[in-house]
Amino acid sequence: MTTVRKEDSMLLQKQMIGDHYERLSHAGDEGRKVVYTFVPGNLNELVRSFDLLPLLPEINALQSGMRKLSGNYIAEAEKQGHSEDVCTYVKCDIGMLKKGNIGPTGKPLPKPDLLLLSYTGCFTFMKWFELLREEYPGVPVAMLHVPYQANGRIEPHYRDYVVEQLRTEVIPKLEQVSGRAFDEDRLREMLGRSARAEDDLVWVLESAKHTPSPIDAYFGGVYYIGPIFSAFRGTEGAVDYYRALRAEVQERLDAGEGPMTPDGPLLHEKYRLVVEGPPNWTSFREFWKMFYEEEAVVVASTYTKVGGLYDRGFRHDPEHPLETLADYCLGCYTNLSLPARVDLIERYIKDYNADGFVINSVKSCNSFSVGQLLMLRQLEERTGVPGAFIESDLVDPRYFSAANIKNRLESYLQMLDQKRGAAA
Repeated sequence: MTTVRKEDSMLLQKQMIGDHYERLSHAGDEGRKVVYTFVPGNLNELVRSFDLLPLLPEINALQSGMRKLSGNYIAEAEKQGHSEDVCTYVKCDIGMLKKGNIGPTGKPLPKPDLLLLSYTGCFTFMKWFELLREEYPGVPVAMLHVPYQANGRIEPHYRDYVVEQLRTEVIPKLEQVSGRAFDEDRLREMLGRSARAEDDLVWVLESAKHTPSPIDAYFGGVYYIGPIFSAFRGTEGAVDYYRALRAEVQERLDAGEGPMTPDGPLLHEKYRLVVEGPPNWTSFREFWKMFYEEEAVVVASTYTKVGGLYDRGFRHDPEHPLETLADYCLGCYTNLSLPARVDLIERYIKDYNADGFVINSVKSCNSFSVGQLLMLRQLEERTGVPGAFIESDLVDPRYFSAANIKNRLESYLQMLDQKRGAAA
């Protein structure tokens, strides 16, 4: 059996998430209240300022996918009448619930005390919460509607609209569920910790501008974003994690080393790529291997911005607590227009000196996949860099064709070689 190599930060992240699921499994016994919410636009600092525990259904689904559990859950949801075209995150979550609501670590998950929906560009979230509301009748619901960035920028009245909802809809529900009054000073403290963690995360992501890159910003990147995009932003644990991660990456940078892969350090960087779209979770390691066996390193990705565009300058600001939460929600990747996404990827291709870019089009995720072929054509025209288009799914193993993806990727990289040869 092959021993999988992991960075210390990956092991630490795994421990943090495991400990969080452990706390969730004992929430009822300990009298802790639980808030179900989503990754893009999550209000983790606000939730935790009321001493409430966040539980994120997307994280349940992707963790189940990585543990090869999602296929059975999806089959169960389809037995209940959900279409094959429904987001597989949703079907995995609903199927898991129908089979006893045992979380990906094997521990039971608590029922929600509040359903907190931050709507940030993905309409599926609204339907998902409608399903959860049916499963948990009587549980209060808080809806935070975030205006779509149609014109590519945050307008002042967008911010005012979100802040007003925080004051009149979200905070009163959190007070009701927790039995605690809103403590703005405590929220400020958590936002300050968020900003420190965000500084270190951005440093890590931007280390990929070096050659060779000390990180893989897509496959390795999903480990790096785990704590800050899920349950830990605003905590001392997040600050400690990102400080340790930065030190680890600095050591590789100083040594001129490439990223760590499941088979050990990547010794040679042949291709620098930018990737658009979420990864496939059911065959994550196999998917990653297709890249590093070809000595291809992902130097920037859009998926690692789904929970916040920190590398474009945003930081949580404790001096303006509600306004900064509004700006965070408004700036998530899923809330950007297609032109804004094209602009972002174009900057990544240029800033990270990429040889090419790959779009992983996910069958059941309209939030990402709609418009991706148009994005590919526009990026090729604007950068002169060729792109590749592959297809898979989030957590449905039926839609990961390893042979097809491998063939497309190999053909694409061969084309990059030919382009280099012609330029020489």
